[in-house]
Amino acid sequence: MGGPERDHDAPGGRRYLPIAEHGLIGDLRSVALVGTDGTIDWYCCPAFDAPSVFASILDAERGGCFELAAAVPARTKQFYFPDTNVLITRFFTEDGVGEVQDFMPLDCEPAEAERHRLIRRVVCVRGSIPFRTRVAPRFDYGTRPHTVRLTGDTALFESERLSLALTATVPLETDGPDVRGDFKLAEGESAVFALDKVGGDVAPRRCARTEAEEQFAATVAYWRRWLSASKYRGRWREMVHRSALTLKLLTYAPTGAIVAAPTTSLPERLGGERNWDYRYVWVRDAAFCVYALLRLGFTGEAEKFMDFVTLHISPGDGKPSGPLQIMYGIDGRTELPETTLAHLEGHEGSAPVRVGNAAADQLQLDIYGALIDSIYLYDKWAKPISSGQWDDVCALVDWVCENWDQPDEGVWETRGGRKNFLYSRLMCWVAIERAIRMATRRGLPADLLHWRGCRDTIYRRIMSRGWSEARGAFVQHEDGDVLDAAVLMMPLTKFIAPTDPKWLSTLDALTQELVSDSLVYRYDPQSSPDGLRGDEGTFSICSFWYVEAMVHAGRIDEARLAFEKMLTYANHLGLYAEEISHTGEQQGNFPQAFTHLALISAAFNLDRALG
Repeated sequence: MGGPERDHDAPGGRRYLPIAEHGLIGDLRSVALVGTDGTIDWYCCPAFDAPSVFASILDAERGGCFELAAAVPARTKQFYFPDTNVLITRFFTEDGVGEVQDFMPLDCEPAEAERHRLIRRVVCVRGSIPFRTRVAPRFDYGTRPHTVRLTGDTALFESERLSLALTATVPLETDGPDVRGDFKLAEGESAVFALDKVGGDVAPRRCARTEAEEQFAATVAYWRRWLSASKYRGRWREMVHRSALTLKLLTYAPTGAIVAAPTTSLPERLGGERNWDYRYVWVRDAAFCVYALLRLGFTGEAEKFMDFVTLHISPGDGKPSGPLQIMYGIDGRTELPETTLAHLEGHEGSAPVRVGNAAADQLQLDIYGALIDSIYLYDKWAKPISSGQWDDVCALVDWVCENWDQPDEGVWETRGGRKNFLYSRLMCWVAIERAIRMATRRGLPADLLHWRGCRDTIYRRIMSRGWSEARGAFVQHEDGDVLDAAVLMMPLTKFIAPTDPKWLSTLDALTQELVSDSLVYRYDPQSSPDGLRGDEGTFSICSFWYVEAMVHAGRIDEARLAFEKMLTYANHLGLYAEEISHTGEQQGNFPQAFTHLALISAAFNLDRALG
C-alpha cells in the first residue's frame, strides 16, 4: 500500500497532521509515530507509558518533535518495507527523489536493548536533494527543561530524569534547546541519524552508514522471520498481516503485556472531551488480541501474555472491582491515577490531554469472560494450562458465579452510572461455559453442578430480561429498549444460534438503527446517556463484529461488501484508529488493537465461509 501522495511545504510552518497521516515503528518496548511529512511527532522513551519526548501530535508548539524532510517543496508517499515494521517516507521534488527509512533495531544484546535506538536513514535515490532536520525533544510531556551539548557529531540532550544522545553523519548545530542540520545528498549518497537513550552503562555511540545498513537488514529479517509463522493464506493476506504486525508492535517484550493503543488523548471527536490514555493493558483488549494471534498461529505472544496474567493478576485481591482490575500497567502495576496536562492544547486543540486512566477502578464484569475464553483457547490451541493456572481459573469462575448479577459500568466504560448490561451478563456466561468445557475436556476438578446451575440461570435471565418484545431485539441493558452493538457478540460467543429468529430480528434492528453504510455506532448517546458531552464516530471493532455476525447468519454477500467497505477506511498503510468520523477520518487513539484484532477475526471467518 503506497497510499495517497501528499504535498508538504518545506519544514517550519507546521501545524497538525491528521491522525491517519502517520506510520508506526517500534522495538517491542515503545513506539514512535512518523508523519507523512517525515516528522516524528509522538515518542515515549523508554516505554509505552513513559512520559513523551516528542508529542507535537498533542501540541504543535510545546510537544517536541524530530523533523527530517526535503528542504524544498515535495510530494510524499509512505509505505512499509514489505512484511516488516520498517517505515519508508519518500520525497518527490523537482530535482530528485529521496527517502527516509525509519526503524528501531530489535534482537539486540541486553545492554544494547537499553539504548532504545531509533535510526533514521536518509537516502537520495535519484538526482540531488537538500534536506533539513530539527530535533526538538521536550521531556516529560514538555514540562522539564533540558540542556543540549554538541561535541563533534554527537548532541547530548540532558534532563533531570532522562538523557538522549543524537549522533549524525552530517554536521549539526545547536539552536537554543534544539539541534538543527542542513545537508544536501546526491544520487546514491546517504546520511544517518541515531537517537539513543543514554546513561548508566549506556554511553553515546555513533552509528556509521555501514552499521545503519546492517541494522536495517537485521530489522527487516527479524520482522520477516516473525511473520513467517503466520498460518493465514486467505484472500486478505496483506491487510491481515499488517494487522498482525501492528498487534506485535503493541506488545511489551519484558513482561508480555499488550497495550490497547500506544497513544494518549487522540480525540474521538475533534474539539470533544472523549480523550483517554490507552497505553495500558486492558484485560479485555489483550485477551481478544491473544485470540486473534492464536488464530494466525502465533502461540509465543499468547504464552507471554499468559505469563503476565499468572504473575500479575491474582484472583485473591478482593478489591471492590472484584479479583480482576479492568486494566494494569505494562509492568503489572494497579495504580493508574488520571491527571490532566493543562499546558498541552491537545490534537487540533482538542483538550483535555489526559495521562493515566480513572476507569481502572470501574467494575466491568465482561472482562472475566474475555480472559477465561482466551485461556480456554490457549489451552486448546497452544499448550495445556498448569495446575496453578487452573486453580486461578476456578477462583475467578467461583467469583463470577457469586457476582454476575451486579450492575456495572459495562464494556464501553460509560461514566453515566452502573446498569445491568446485557453484554456483561453474556460474558459472565462465557466465563463459566468455557471453564466447564476445559474441565470436561481435560478431566480437571471443578464444582460442575454449581457452575452449570449458574450458567443456565444467566442464560435464562438474558433471554427473559435482555429481550425487548417492543423492539424485537436484544437490548443494551435489562428492562430497557436501547440498542447496543455489543450484542453482536451473542452469536460470536456461541450463546445463541446465528440463525435463531430472535437473533435475526436483532440483527435487522441493529442494521436499521446503528449501521451507516457498513459502519457501526456503539450506541446512541442521545437515548443512552454515557455521562459525556458530544457524539462520537462509528466504532471500528463493532463494524468488524457486524461483518462476522452476518457471516454466521449466512448473509455472506452482505458481509463481504461490508468488509471490503471497511478496508477502504484504513489509512495509506492499512492502519486504523478506534473510530471513523462522519467524513471518513480516523479518530481516537492510533493505531488501535481492538480494530486490528477484529479485522483479523472477520477476515478469517469470512474467508472460511467463502470457501
